[in-house]
Amino acid sequence: MTSSNSFTLLGVPANLAQLLADQGITDPTPIQTVTLPDSLAGRDVLGRGRTGSGKTYAFLLPLVARLTASQHTVKRGAPRALILAPTRELVGQIHTALLPLARANSLSTITVFGGVGQNPQVAALRKGADIVVATPGRLEDLIKQGHARLAEIEVTVLDEADHMADLGFLPAVKRILDLTPQSGQRMLFSATLDKAIDGIVARYLHNARTHQADSAQSPISTMHHHVLHVDRGNRVSVLVELTSAPGRTLVFTRTKHGAKQLARQLNAEGVPAVDLHGNLSQNARTRNLDAFHSGKVETLVATDIAARGIHVDDVGLVVHADPPVEEKAYLHRSGRTARAGNEGTVITLMTDDQVRDVRALTRAAGIHPTITRIDRQRHPMLATLAPGERVLVPGGYADAAPVVEQGPGRARSAGGRSRNGSVGGRGPSKTHSSAFDTDSGLPRSSSGRGTSGGSPGKSSGARGSSAGSRGGSGGSRSGAPRKASDVRKVGPSGNAVRPHSAASFSSRRSG
Repeated sequence: MTSSNSFTLLGVPANLAQLLADQGITDPTPIQTVTLPDSLAGRDVLGRGRTGSGKTYAFLLPLVARLTASQHTVKRGAPRALILAPTRELVGQIHTALLPLARANSLSTITVFGGVGQNPQVAALRKGADIVVATPGRLEDLIKQGHARLAEIEVTVLDEADHMADLGFLPAVKRILDLTPQSGQRMLFSATLDKAIDGIVARYLHNARTHQADSAQSPISTMHHHVLHVDRGNRVSVLVELTSAPGRTLVFTRTKHGAKQLARQLNAEGVPAVDLHGNLSQNARTRNLDAFHSGKVETLVATDIAARGIHVDDVGLVVHADPPVEEKAYLHRSGRTARAGNEGTVITLMTDDQVRDVRALTRAAGIHPTITRIDRQRHPMLATLAPGERVLVPGGYADAAPVVEQGPGRARSAGGRSRNGSVGGRGPSKTHSSAFDTDSGLPRSSSGRGTSGGSPGKSSGARGSSAGSRGGSGGSRSGAPRKASDVRKVGPSGNAVRPHSAASFSSRRSG
């Protein structure tokens, strides 16, 4: 069976199936397999699939197919389909996956989100757009101003509905859904289905078909969980040891201030890092994400915003520097690694006062982690979890623009590393903005997700399988050109090491 036929057997139009095949997407994922027959038939669908399971194509394919078949003419300010997502990052990444499908069927698309000027969005709505991908807050603002009408909506999608509930967006979502025709098709997709969204389902979905591709807590065989019991005073030094090894690492903190502070500490220790949280301007968030995606930096320190807004296939290590409060957040954070069948390691740092909470967390998440007491920075377990020579760059991320803070403050810059040895230009600037989220008018929260929701059959590999993964090329790191003496290389034992070939790096494994 060809890759295109495997989708067409589910009812996907042949031209859309071929577009997926051209992208290397060879087979439907479980969530796509169970939902596409119903969604393509026009039924309301309630779907749950873990992070990276392919939910995005599960709703994009039937949406594009329905609009193409109906052939209605788009009207000024009145889109034909609406996709609501909780964050700007997720809106952008859904749109990236949507564009090839829409363009191939002559459908126009726009994104609507806060944090940027609204004039280009207003102009695009006036011109007419078949599909709008939006955050609730900005869309509701434009509706109130008379720039958008939802009376012509044929398909409505809620993506990451549980996270919209967590962020307090559901009142705005309900007001928006009230403006869409009841006769339209509605699809709701999420990594978890809980009581917070039961009201949405009961009120807006009609005879919905519910599909769960897997248990919310079913283990991922390629994801290896570890808890490191550390002294609070050694927390940063342990993080330096983990993040200075080769490959992409995603580090989570509980607060926006904690993310900014930890990124500064890592840079000060010689680990090039950028931060991602709700207090950054849209431009700063975009630049920092681009630096991480491109490999200029291999460590991203983030709040839970990144658990729904990052799609990088070769993130091989996720570190919970601050254990999350609930198991749902743990599962979303951890879902940034071990995607599409690749190997991945998840580490939770636990201090003495967090033992009871972490045990309850892992039990609720349905995982059985390996627990190790780390009594020193050069503990052998750290080398097992993060193999390869450590590389520390004085100043950290050198390409970063100065940090600009509101009110009295100071500006500073940091240093950078690039896996491909390229020399970058000006890097991410970090700027504090309003304490309220321009997407919703609510106090800033954080979230995000991946471009294609885990596109099936397409991956750049886990750590050790791609040029930039841990244990792959080892990756040169550079911002501005530096002398060899400026880069300090240390082995897991803490001793200086001699340069050696990439082949001598061992692939990252869980131990």
